[in-house]
Amino acid sequence: MNGFFITFEGPEGSGKTTQIRRLAAFLEEQGYAVVLTREPGGTVIGDQIRQILLAHGNAEMKPRTEVLLFQASRAQHVDELIRPALAQGKIVLCDRFADSTLAYQGFGRGENLDRLRQLIAYATGGLQPHLTLLLDLDVEVGLRRRQPLLQEWNRLDAEKLAFHQKVRDGYRQLAQEDPQRWVVIDASRSVEEVHDEVKRVVQARLKNYKP
Repeated sequence: MNGFFITFEGPEGSGKTTQIRRLAAFLEEQGYAVVLTREPGGTVIGDQIRQILLAHGNAEMKPRTEVLLFQASRAQHVDELIRPALAQGKIVLCDRFADSTLAYQGFGRGENLDRLRQLIAYATGGLQPHLTLLLDLDVEVGLRRRQPLLQEWNRLDAEKLAFHQKVRDGYRQLAQEDPQRWVVIDASRSVEEVHDEVKRVVQARLKNYKP
């Protein structure tokens, strides 16, 4: 596997989608072959599962159901899209990946972290990112950013503030536990300032990357 796998994580409204698109455009300008994708989704099957997961009408969804649907989407995503792209030497940029399950269903919902890690390992076949960027932001600020985007406001966005705080705390703990893979970026700054830091971090990591 000669590619390079970068994931973006963070609480709601942290600017992941904006930053990952900007990074993709920058890397393509530098001559890299880039695949831009997201979770849940990334494939036809995964996008169908995404609709179920995020629909407001599914408020009665149980935590275990939620966990297993995310892993089903992820397994398809890894096998159909991510691994083939990495095998072709491409840079894969993914808006959320397995760490979202640990943050949202583990720390947020209180599901057992060890059990979640076992399910994730099965769904991904053990695939891990080379680099994970955590766009860290106060949860109230992030949710205020999200609220004007009513067409994107989903079932998880609508959770109580305490849930979102647990998610953010979980992300920060995961980053502390694996500083080799994670880089925490202050997402409270302007789009340009965050983009500049993202570029700096990624360029440093790609120095030894040989597609």
